[in-house]
Amino acid sequence: MKQEMSVLGIDIAKRVFHAIGMDNTGKIVFRKRFSRHDLMPWMAKLPPVRIGMEACGGAHDWARRFRASGHEVQRMAPQFVKPYVKSKTNDSRDAEAIAAAVTRPTRRFVPIKAVDQQDSQALHRVRERLIGERTALVHAGHGLMQE
Repeated sequence: MKQEMSVLGIDIAKRVFHAIGMDNTGKIVFRKRFSRHDLMPWMAKLPPVRIGMEACGGAHDWARRFRASGHEVQRMAPQFVKPYVKSKTNDSRDAEAIAAAVTRPTRRFVPIKAVDQQDSQALHRVRERLIGERTALVHAGHGLMQE
């Protein structure tokens, strides 16, 4: 009898993603490595599950894509996943730790940002950096004039 997957932990990387599926008891029932292009077609065929991911810049986009396919997505800060890693870390063990951590009832999750929120945040970061560079340039000019 095939057990049903209720939680999917995904470790997001640059080219290869690792996915670990667990049932309600915490037993691993699925383990697979996906390329960036193969993940979404597979996820579209998958019945709705709870997906856990570590929070990072690219995770917002993936979370929005997974939600569009009908899945429940929960993102966690990496420091909350680390205690669940069983031994030396690699992508597969990280995915397993993510799947284990997302099942905990008291875990805090990071909200998923909309595209316009990310755009606004990027503009603010660019502006702050430009202000910092301008200030550094003015200070360097003042220092040269005092010499």
